[in-house]
Order: sequence, then structure tokens, then C-alpha cells
Amino acid sequence: MQKPPSLEAAIWRKSSLSGDGNCVEVAAVSGEVVGVRDSKDAAGPVLAFSPVVWTGFVSGLKNGQLDRQ
Repeated sequence: MQKPPSLEAAIWRKSSLSGDGNCVEVAAVSGEVVGVRDSKDAAGPVLAFSPVVWTGFVSGLKNGQLDRQ
């Protein structure tokens, strides 16, 4: 198993539509990993996804596939 790339030098960003403090930040690292973390806890845990999985998740959000019914 290969060690994942370090997220220490990652450049984190959040949506420009964020405003109430309940946000997540996202960082892409070397085209290998997309990290997601709670913006209120920058030193806390990070979820890591492959770019393919992250793209599928974002596409599902945009297409309404993950909307509550």
C-alpha cells in the first residue's frame, strides 16, 4: 500500500457562498488526493478521496441526486 501524499502544504479553499461558519474546506494535492476538512477545525481530521470519487460526489450534488426528498 502506498503512503498518501502529505496535506501539510495543501492550499485549502471554501465556497464563496459560505457564510454562516458551517463550512467545509477542500484541497487538491498533486492530482492524487482531494482532502476535505471542517473549516472551524483546521487542525482536525481530514477526509481523503480520489479525484474520481470526489468528482462523482460533486456531480451528484449538482444534478440533485443527493437532495433530500
